[in-house]
Amino acid sequence: MNAPLRAGPAATLPRRHPWAGFLLGFGMGGFFDGILLHQILQWHHLLSGLNAASLADLRVQVVADGVFHALMYAVAGAGLWSLYRSRGAGMPPRKRLLAEFLIGFGAWHVIDAVLSHWVVGLHRLRMDVAEPLPWELAWLVLFGIVPLLAGWVLRRQGPGAGGAGGAAVSALLAVVITTAAALNLYPVSAPAQDTSVVVLRPGASAAGLLAALDGTDARVVWADASGGVWVLADAPSATLFSLFGAGALYVSGASAPGGCSAWIAPRDGRA
Repeated sequence: MNAPLRAGPAATLPRRHPWAGFLLGFGMGGFFDGILLHQILQWHHLLSGLNAASLADLRVQVVADGVFHALMYAVAGAGLWSLYRSRGAGMPPRKRLLAEFLIGFGAWHVIDAVLSHWVVGLHRLRMDVAEPLPWELAWLVLFGIVPLLAGWVLRRQGPGAGGAGGAAVSALLAVVITTAAALNLYPVSAPAQDTSVVVLRPGASAAGLLAALDGTDARVVWADASGGVWVLADAPSATLFSLFGAGALYVSGASAPGGCSAWIAPRDGRA
């Protein structure tokens, strides 16, 4: 007698990992916020809304942003690992993966707005405006609600629905994100004066900074007690670039090299 037929291929294939797209979208949402809002636009840092004196140092804020990005790396890595684990069952349909990515991307912005901005108060979207709520609501709609709805619509269409719909949604979101990012580069109102933030490397002397400013139109507006962070007004572009040779680690308004991790290096051999 012939042996009974075994169950079809679906019975032997490993279970799919539906969290792959969601985790990737969630992690990319965090990277999008951190890179654009913390570093490029500098609207806030992760802990800008907390009033503890120990958090006032910009160097502490930068390290907190770095820890946040490390966490987003872990989330994105988990998504990649989940996607890798699903390879035995065949890669998830591209449309389904895109839907889950959009849901994760939107979910990040909804959670960030509700928890970080309004419940816990870690920061507001813009720390430099009197009324941040309108900005937060617009940001929530553009990067939270719209991707969530787009992902939900794609999932309801099913994997067999026309692929042109997924491509159209992707193109629309790409246009929305690019346009919004470009518009955010321009302030709603002109600042009272042209200011730049200068962060000195650990061990760099403030005397070198002041010497580089001597004979220019730049004025010192503020400096922190440690002498590590300075705010300058009306500094010419050429002067800003010259500050890197005077011990600056970061200069807003100039092309700053990577090096924020230098803040967590031990000083004088001590941790």
